[in-house]
Amino acid sequence: MTALGVVFRPQLAPERLRGVVRAADQAGLEELWLWEDCFLESGIATASAALAWTERLRVGVGLLPVPLRNVALTTMETATLRRLFPGRFAVGLGHGVQDWMGQVGARAESPVTLLREHLDAMRALLRGERVSVEGRYVKLDAVALDWPPAVDGDAANEAGVANGAGARADAANGAGGTGAAAGPYAGAAVLAGARGPRSLRLAGEAADGTVLDASSALEDVRAARRLIDEGRAAAGRTGHHTVVVYLHTATGPDATSRLRAELEREGLATANSHEPALELGVAGDAATVAKAVQRVAEAGADTVVLQPTADEPDPEAFVRFAAEQVRPLVP
Repeated sequence: MTALGVVFRPQLAPERLRGVVRAADQAGLEELWLWEDCFLESGIATASAALAWTERLRVGVGLLPVPLRNVALTTMETATLRRLFPGRFAVGLGHGVQDWMGQVGARAESPVTLLREHLDAMRALLRGERVSVEGRYVKLDAVALDWPPAVDGDAANEAGVANGAGARADAANGAGGTGAAAGPYAGAAVLAGARGPRSLRLAGEAADGTVLDASSALEDVRAARRLIDEGRAAAGRTGHHTVVVYLHTATGPDATSRLRAELEREGLATANSHEPALELGVAGDAATVAKAVQRVAEAGADTVVLQPTADEPDPEAFVRFAAEQVRPLVP
């Protein structure tokens, strides 16, 4: 079954989050996704609040820009949230928008190398390993989490090799012995944001899933799957690799005009382009949106995250629309 989510866009003030989160939880929405965009809102802070305000809603952050972050701190935050809210928190890393990174003095000469080093170190730490590494960007000296999250059996065994039987047992029993979650919400799972061929192959090699932004047309999703699989094959990785895709979505009487304006603002359409909803978004009622979600799923997405326009007039109603009207129509 295709998972369905909605993104809370950080163009909304932080104080709007509580109402949207509660509406999502009450309506039965599966997943709410958040962004850490400069210089709007913190991904970890908003995720913590969203998880605390709800009982069942799964929350993903896609993405955290790694140039802004120390890998040990990001891993500690992730492990803490996964123990507090088992099976409900997903995290994705990206190399960040380089212009923004430059504004804070964090521009990396090799963003792909930086992302790889973060992914490798963070996944090892989440597995309960003691990590020493002297990379180009990531430098750790015998760092290990005291409170790793629950991990699956294979990851727990890897942790045991590094830290001994006690660490293996703690990693396997993390979050109070509740057992391991699955997919992007699993204890050691880390997703990567990717767009270009090098980043997509890296995601296949070094991440447990990939986040594709809403500029991805259907053929882009298919091509991403192929490149991800190439990376996985090169690294000898098996098992499922989750692909999360954002989808520009508008509903209501002015949906088509709002979607077109959104795509034009983002440079994805021009005033003369025809029917932008066919490739880079969807405007319409629940049946129309559900069909678009199915097309994205057929192209290779496991999770489709509806991305409302920046001027969506009623974010709470949008999440109810997704959960109550679109979800029943998506297999």
